[in-house]
Amino acid sequence: MTTSVNITKVYDEIIDFIAAGTTPQSVVNFQLSDSTKERLEYLVYQHKIGELTPEDKKELDYFLTLEHIMTLAKAKAHQYLSAE
Repeated sequence: MTTSVNITKVYDEIIDFIAAGTTPQSVVNFQLSDSTKERLEYLVYQHKIGELTPEDKKELDYFLTLEHIMTLAKAKAHQYLSAE
C-alpha cells in the first residue's frame, strides 16, 4: 500500500465520522479502525528501530498531525460535556 493510499484512508475515516454528524460524546469516543491503528503501530515501531523510509516518515507525520487535531477536538468535547 502506498503512502497516499494510507493517508487517504485515514482522512476518509475522519471525514466520514464528521459528515455523519457528531456530538461531543461521539468525538470523545472516536477511534480509528483496527487496520489504521495497526499501520500506525507499524510506522512507530519502524521509527523506533531506525528503519523508517522517507515515504513512511511522511505518512507517520500525517498520522501525528491528525492525531494532534483529534486530541484537541476530544479535549474541547470534554469541555462541552462538563459544561452541560
